[in-house]
Amino acid sequence: MTTSRFIAFKTNGEMKYGLHTEHGVVDLHSRFHDRWSGLREVIADDALNRLEDEASGLSADLSIDDVALCPPIDNPEKILCVGVNYPARNEEYKDGQEAPKYPSLFPRFARSFTGHNQPIIRPNASEQFDYEGEVVLVIGKAGRHISRDTALDHIAGITLCNEGSVRDWLRHAKFNVTQGKNFDNSGSIGPWLLPYRDEAQIADIELTTTVNGELRQQDRTSRMMFDFRFLLNYISTFTTLMPGDVIVTGTPTGAGARFDPPKWLVPGDIVEVAATGIGSLINTVADESAGVNA
Repeated sequence: MTTSRFIAFKTNGEMKYGLHTEHGVVDLHSRFHDRWSGLREVIADDALNRLEDEASGLSADLSIDDVALCPPIDNPEKILCVGVNYPARNEEYKDGQEAPKYPSLFPRFARSFTGHNQPIIRPNASEQFDYEGEVVLVIGKAGRHISRDTALDHIAGITLCNEGSVRDWLRHAKFNVTQGKNFDNSGSIGPWLLPYRDEAQIADIELTTTVNGELRQQDRTSRMMFDFRFLLNYISTFTTLMPGDVIVTGTPTGAGARFDPPKWLVPGDIVEVAATGIGSLINTVADESAGVNA
């Protein structure tokens, strides 16, 4: 079965959802908005596969050049990110400590992300702007105290993230990294949401990040210290996972901060996060406009 590529996008100032095809964009929002206002609502209705079936054979309505792609879930209740989750990433810290027993977690806000082919923004507050390529899980079925045996049943789909980080702002306080992870439009999610099929789809994904064509990060999800089953079991111990929640699962070694000297992102850089079976998330880097106001 061909995997559908669900997208969220803006056209003429309106937020919509649809399918990304080789012929263009199928506007599902115009056809199904009476039932589902967005992909989060589709997922909450356990209707992603139903929508996929109903959309089969529909023709493209728009050129991909006529839309601005957004994160597939534009209004999640929660975005939770995993800190150190690959062995070599843990070794980067050179603190002599063994691998942790539990994952490091922190929240991000929806406003801190943009979509595929949109610029990610280096803030005025710092030049220490960095990239982190990651695989993303989108929750389909709500759950609390989810067992490891049934954890994957709670996944609706998968996508990618460039979890852009402002390194010096990660160290402003003693116990948290939230500030450096939440600058507006500093990261990206996309390009699309692929429906989750089975464990084989996610068990051994090769994940890479390149900057201007230079390979910086490369690892496989089979090497994660905390696998997908563990993460959903652990996170659901303290919070109810809800349909549309976004879990950003960790980045491999090779972020710009770990080079000597560091390789910070600068305007004009092109960052590509790619994964087997998912695709590529590509963003250019731009500076924040002077005097920006909310």
